[in-house]
Amino acid sequence: MKKMMKAAAGLLSAALVMGLASCSGANSAVTGKTGRPLVTFMLIDFEGSPLTGEYAQTVIDKMTEYTNTDVEFQWIANDSYSEKIGLTLANPSDMPMVMSIGSFTAGIIDAAEAGAFWDLNDFIWDEEKYPNLSKANKNVCQSLTLNGQLIGLYKGREIGRNGMAYRTDWAEKLGLGEPQTIDDVYNMLYQFTYGDPDGNGVKDTYGLAMCKHTGPFDIIQTWFGCGNGWVENNGRMIPVHQTQEYMDALDWLKKVYEDGLMAPDWAVRDTSTWADQVKKGESGMFVDVIDSSRRIWDYFENNKVPSVVDPSKLASMTLVGPVNGKTMATTGYNGFLVITKAAKTKAQVEACLHFIDKMDDNDMLVMTSYGLEGVHYHLDEDGFVVQDTIGDLSAVKAYGPLNQSQVFMKRGQDTNPTVRKNARLLKQTEIIQKDEQYAVFNPALAYLVNSPTYSSQGAILDQLLSDARTQYICGRIDKKGLEAEFAKWNRQGGDQLIAEVNEQYQKNKK
Repeated sequence: MKKMMKAAAGLLSAALVMGLASCSGANSAVTGKTGRPLVTFMLIDFEGSPLTGEYAQTVIDKMTEYTNTDVEFQWIANDSYSEKIGLTLANPSDMPMVMSIGSFTAGIIDAAEAGAFWDLNDFIWDEEKYPNLSKANKNVCQSLTLNGQLIGLYKGREIGRNGMAYRTDWAEKLGLGEPQTIDDVYNMLYQFTYGDPDGNGVKDTYGLAMCKHTGPFDIIQTWFGCGNGWVENNGRMIPVHQTQEYMDALDWLKKVYEDGLMAPDWAVRDTSTWADQVKKGESGMFVDVIDSSRRIWDYFENNKVPSVVDPSKLASMTLVGPVNGKTMATTGYNGFLVITKAAKTKAQVEACLHFIDKMDDNDMLVMTSYGLEGVHYHLDEDGFVVQDTIGDLSAVKAYGPLNQSQVFMKRGQDTNPTVRKNARLLKQTEIIQKDEQYAVFNPALAYLVNSPTYSSQGAILDQLLSDARTQYICGRIDKKGLEAEFAKWNRQGGDQLIAEVNEQYQKNKK
């Protein structure tokens, strides 16, 4: 696929020069059959027969009228979408104006460097023209920036989704408040292990729920200030394992293990049973995405698990989020839209962006989420959405596929109207939104994608660091052995990776 994309980029580069030259400074939008500006899309078909059914045309008409845009959709089956991208880039004359891209791959970078896509920095920060798009998070945009050019509109996902949570009743029984600092967390883990939080008089609990999935360690590391994967240090990018803060985090985790505050066999425990450690009362703290902790809380509610403080009440989870004012950010996006040079003029680019911006308005988000009022949903006496055709997949096809043309810059905010949420979901939403301000981003994401060394050796290098961390925490290697593993990482491509990342970093700063 990469060879196909590189070949496509070469063909595209020449075609673009000719295509743009033929514009001769024209600045008009293409019009559709209604006389409105026309925008063409290539999107992913996940379920077959998108925008079909009795009410599909009504949905399309509402979208056209609301956005004042005619739209032509080309739907490509998910299984063949990656191949279609390569073929499309190889034939610029047949390219749509807007394409949905799943990930920032080396092939997409090759096409971008050949001039396939517009630099959106020149457009989207205009708050008057694009009230939704202009709210894009600049840290997330940085992950889609190449040589200073923003090549895509990211499809937003919750940035502050990672965090910590704990059993509320265990903490209440032991007189513990919500942890704010790393020392607070350690004290809670210790008390959950040795303070008999379930009151059965038996030493049968641990503080931290852990399994062979070491994602919690990545989150915990950010509490110490080492960064997320990579960090900017004295004008350079370095991997976090080269920082003192990383070693501070590893020493703390090693102490947690040595003091027995997590199960001694955590490194071989299956990920599928990880949450069961909290559900079944073995462990009291869970570090992962906040919605996983909320699902543990759901389990307590649905299975009537009694509180250890007051059996007439149910156990619950306190969702915390950051510790020491930090948590690990997600990438902040799940795919993105590019505006291709098939949009030959600025007016055509603006027509594309106008449509996408309007699709992020509340009215369109409601329609793509729930369909048509009176057909697919109705409102209850309190004004909440009641979905009448939620189990009917054919009915959803009339409106659901349109969300492929949206970017959700206001991700995490409820539509108005919205479905009714229970107290647990409301708390989850509150915590995730609050956490965004504390989320630590990985500043090297875009550079890693464009690194030849990371393309060929990235998985091996990442696994080497992960294994060394586990071995150190569990005492299988000492600090000297850990440093030997770091030196091995350098020799096996790490030094070259750092050089490649920093070459791009310095270029992007200009």
